[in-house]
Amino acid sequence: MTKAAIDALRAEHAHALDLFDSLTDAEWAAASACAGWRVQDVAQHMAATFHLIADAASIEKGDSGKSEVDAEVPVQARRDWTVAQVKAEYREWSEKGIASLAAMQEPPMAEMVVPINDLGSHPLHLLANAIVFDHYCHLRHDIGGAVRRAADLPHDPLALETSIEWMMAGAPQMCAEALQPLRVGVNFVFTDLQHVTYRLVRAAGDGPWEVHEGTDNHHPVAVTSAHEFISWATKRDDWRTHTQLTDEAAAATLDALNII
Repeated sequence: MTKAAIDALRAEHAHALDLFDSLTDAEWAAASACAGWRVQDVAQHMAATFHLIADAASIEKGDSGKSEVDAEVPVQARRDWTVAQVKAEYREWSEKGIASLAAMQEPPMAEMVVPINDLGSHPLHLLANAIVFDHYCHLRHDIGGAVRRAADLPHDPLALETSIEWMMAGAPQMCAEALQPLRVGVNFVFTDLQHVTYRLVRAAGDGPWEVHEGTDNHHPVAVTSAHEFISWATKRDDWRTHTQLTDEAAAATLDALNII
């Protein structure tokens, strides 16, 4: 179970509410680090994500099967909204969305595995982790590209740990095509998280890529912060700027990561 993700999400939710209440008109209109999206569009996407979770039938949504393509649909439909409308949408649907996600932490729903477009198939309890990751990344790395105090939001260990859990669970599925021709696994050690390590490896006999907790001395080690991993493993930055890698043979494996 990942009930800790609900606690992390409530903390991220509080950060978002405080930040949104502090933004000036110029900051709302500023270009974020998400290509083509203003700060207002990023906030609208965050609101739309909660809306989709709580009541998918009452919001515009795409059907391409590509998460990033479909995310544009409600954002573009609301592009002419006022800031007040965006804030109201976030306040209403974030509360409803968090309630829905909390319900997904309870059996039997928690372990029900469902396909989520190109994000792969996951137990429903992990969806809360995904939204923590989404908030952490959009607030600090995307809105943070335009608003310094967003970039300076706390690097909460619980939010980082639950975000990394989602990213690692998703990596073999989200990055399957890029990883397919590769063979060199890699251990991940995070400098800002205690006792949280993972290894991304290929199953024996050229089987599928898998993620396991802990490290294995047979594979190179990538040492990075979890905060920066959220940036570079989503292709917002280059891993070489933030990561120490013990063997360049694993460089292609890190290059293959593009987690949504």
